[in-house]
Amino acid sequence: MGFSSLLDVIGSFLIGGMLFMILLRMNDAAVENTYTYSGELIVQKNLVEVVSLLEHDFRKIGYCADWEKLPDPTDAIIAADSNRIKFQTDVDSDGNIDTLEYKTGNKSDLSSTPNPNDRILYRILNNESPKGSNLGVTEFNMVFFNALGDTIHLPVNVPSEIYTMQINITVENVAAYGADYGLDKSAFWRQIRMAARNLRNR
Repeated sequence: MGFSSLLDVIGSFLIGGMLFMILLRMNDAAVENTYTYSGELIVQKNLVEVVSLLEHDFRKIGYCADWEKLPDPTDAIIAADSNRIKFQTDVDSDGNIDTLEYKTGNKSDLSSTPNPNDRILYRILNNESPKGSNLGVTEFNMVFFNALGDTIHLPVNVPSEIYTMQINITVENVAAYGADYGLDKSAFWRQIRMAARNLRNR
């Protein structure tokens, strides 16, 4: 009788321990899924924010509310490289020409973030101090084309030749769960042959 009770107690402990381990594993999986899905949502939102701002600004290359102040669109782009572009525009549509520059920073600018790949995408208005926020941008790459559709080799020595451009942007989570920064955890966007209307007015 006593031996049978002892076996029941040991069996109960074993079954209880197994159930407890299963519960812990389910809890870990639930936490990981929550962080993963939340991280993916943040990445998608950050990408939308970056793309919306870029499309708004880039489509206004060569635009000025007072068109007589910028009559020749070929002068609109001042400098261009694979991850940097500087151009003239009228940011606030007040009739005054502004210069706007986009470029990526160095990893040292974000040494405090766990992600080893993220960079700050700077937006510099009228040569003011660079302003940017960490939205997890890991790639900001541009390819430029002339009026015939041919690729312009970098660095761009004659910015007036730029007619259209391709923009590639990749965004990752700045602090992914488990430090997993694989390709499946990133969001990629590409704008093919983007052209500001004023660049076509030649």
